[in-house]
Amino acid sequence: MVVRVSVLINAPLAEVWAEASAFERHVEWMADAETIEFLTEQRRGAGTTMSVRTRVGPLTTIDVIEVTEIDEPHRIAVVHRGRISGTGQFTLLATGPLKTRFTWEESLEFPGYLGGPIGAKIAAPLLSAIWRRNLARLKIRIEGDNL
Repeated sequence: MVVRVSVLINAPLAEVWAEASAFERHVEWMADAETIEFLTEQRRGAGTTMSVRTRVGPLTTIDVIEVTEIDEPHRIAVVHRGRISGTGQFTLLATGPLKTRFTWEESLEFPGYLGGPIGAKIAAPLLSAIWRRNLARLKIRIEGDNL
């Protein structure tokens, strides 16, 4: 299952990057991420590993996420190791001096006890809606700082 969502943020690329790369603050705009605990001493860059307690409705899981690649200020790639596995990335693109396109893409696999590919297909619209809402919250957070 692949889910891709995007938002245009009225802020310069550097400002959006600063927020996207501050992993410790993701719980402030990701409604489904309840807590983030770092499993490595480093908090930035490739190799940073986090344990993220995630809640979607009544379902809670621990997602171990490792940052696999950083292309500052354009891309953060991760691998998910938990009940739901896969890869993800944030991609940032300046579309003007004060506008940045933020795209969030995840390629996830569900285990058999969560329905496997059928469970993933059912979950895709829900996850897409949650992540669109998260990006709307991020947009408000960043643009609010510019008012």
